[in-house]
Amino acid sequence: MGANLTGFDANTVNPSEPFVPLPEGRYLAIITDSEFKPTKRGGGKLLKLTLQVVDGPHKSRKLFANLNLENANADTVRIARADLSAICRAVGVLHPKDSCELHNIPLVVVVGHKKRDDNGALANVIRGYEKKAALAPAPAAASAAGPAPWKR
Repeated sequence: MGANLTGFDANTVNPSEPFVPLPEGRYLAIITDSEFKPTKRGGGKLLKLTLQVVDGPHKSRKLFANLNLENANADTVRIARADLSAICRAVGVLHPKDSCELHNIPLVVVVGHKKRDDNGALANVIRGYEKKAALAPAPAAASAAGPAPWKR
């Protein structure tokens, strides 16, 4: 037995598009949501962050980061704490008492790709966090007279 779809007209709705990861690069983004959750195996806690690109052709695209801040593996915690430190420095909040203090402050995220374990498809992964100033505009083109003279 099927579901009643009376009244739905596919001509009035844009079709969904297949998911394509963002190209590798640097993006201006903000943290829009955060929550502390238990890990899948229950042996620790992670800070789940939702980030949103706020500029350029990929504006409004979302990225996700999981910082495993409580875990039996000391290296995992060290990496997560280093990422959190990079985020705090990038947004200028060095002593947050709550993760919401990191929300809605522009920062640059360095985005790469990784293969998913479940299906091998490419997915985005955040490789780094930087201050907004790190996304400086490209230098102006050389003047019509040519490049600057060589100096030793």
